[in-house]
Amino acid sequence: MLEYCLLALALLALLGIVFEEVIHVNKAKTTLFFGCLSWLILFIAADSKEASHQVQEQLNENLLEIATLWLFLMSTMTFVAYLNAKGLIQNVVQKIVPQELSLRALMFIVALFALLLSAICDNVTATLVSLGLLQAFKLEAKQQIKLAALVVFSVNSGGVALITGDVTTLMIFLDGHLSMQQLITLLLPASLSVLLLAMLLSIGAKGRVSASPVAANFHNIDIIIAVIFFATIGATMLLNLFYGVPPVLTFLSGLSLMFLVGRSIKTDAEQTRILEYIREIEYDTLLFFLGILLLVGMLQEVGVLKDLAQLYREFDPRYANYVAGAGSALLDNVPLTAALLKASPELNTENWLGLTYAVGVGGSLLAIGSAAGIIAMSKVQSLSFVSYLRYFPALAIAYTAGYAMTLLLANQLKL
Repeated sequence: MLEYCLLALALLALLGIVFEEVIHVNKAKTTLFFGCLSWLILFIAADSKEASHQVQEQLNENLLEIATLWLFLMSTMTFVAYLNAKGLIQNVVQKIVPQELSLRALMFIVALFALLLSAICDNVTATLVSLGLLQAFKLEAKQQIKLAALVVFSVNSGGVALITGDVTTLMIFLDGHLSMQQLITLLLPASLSVLLLAMLLSIGAKGRVSASPVAANFHNIDIIIAVIFFATIGATMLLNLFYGVPPVLTFLSGLSLMFLVGRSIKTDAEQTRILEYIREIEYDTLLFFLGILLLVGMLQEVGVLKDLAQLYREFDPRYANYVAGAGSALLDNVPLTAALLKASPELNTENWLGLTYAVGVGGSLLAIGSAAGIIAMSKVQSLSFVSYLRYFPALAIAYTAGYAMTLLLANQLKL
């Protein structure tokens, strides 16, 4: 009975997100409310001190994961807020992308940019920078939504081929199921599926778009901070790969270095200002993350993810992997992948590659299915759960094609 009650709360939270524009209640408020309420019910339902202690341990573990993500997001978003305010990102875009081009050409440029960037850095940073590229152009609301959906899919696709790009890819690699060489092969189906989506979304796209001219109002200190930002991205990958340093620690170190370098600015007003960029972070995004992760943690606590893992073992892995990937659009792909790995399925290399692609890209099917989607919802005002859902058919076609190409490639290469 308790499980059904908690599942109902998770469903209500999902409905609150879907009908945000109808009920006029911010999705961050509804998800946070139902996320907290579900854990309160778990504590109240505990019938012994031991059970209560177990719930406390699970909550602490869940809050640790949330705090890690929060601090990482805070660090990344502060850097990006600073660079956007100084016009650095827009100026770089002006130099590498034509000032005026067709909407169709912009789609392919954005898709490839997001794909390549997410392969070498985390999804959060890749999403923020890619959306910063979009902000340099004068786009209508519908065009913004379409390009934001393309960014989300491209960012999630780019991360599947390298352990530096996606947590689920790293988890499967560390579990010893795939080698680096085998993972690299995923870059081909991931790239082709992104290009396919760009082609589908560009059907009927007409007209030209131009970049808004941005005055270069930055100084040497701003360029130094930009260098610190990209150096922090590189250091995050290398330190995590070779020494196991958590990404959040490296990014916090980079942020602290940004503040220390800011001390070289002579005026007190500018010194204060550089610290205040933290206040420009969209805290709605962070609260939304908090609510979503509390709900996912609750589902893990009541055994829903474990039940899904057991169900997964009952079916042909070629179809089960595809469904698991689509399921990650509703359930966070990290705990879902962890549950599937704990189920110890006996898969060949072809199906391990299929699972890696599926759980990495499947979250793109819904706006709430990945960190990239949630960030896009907060950064693009016109983007909502429902408006993103309009592109579900194209996203599903691209996801299905990418998954099929993964299996076909693995089979042909006899990996």
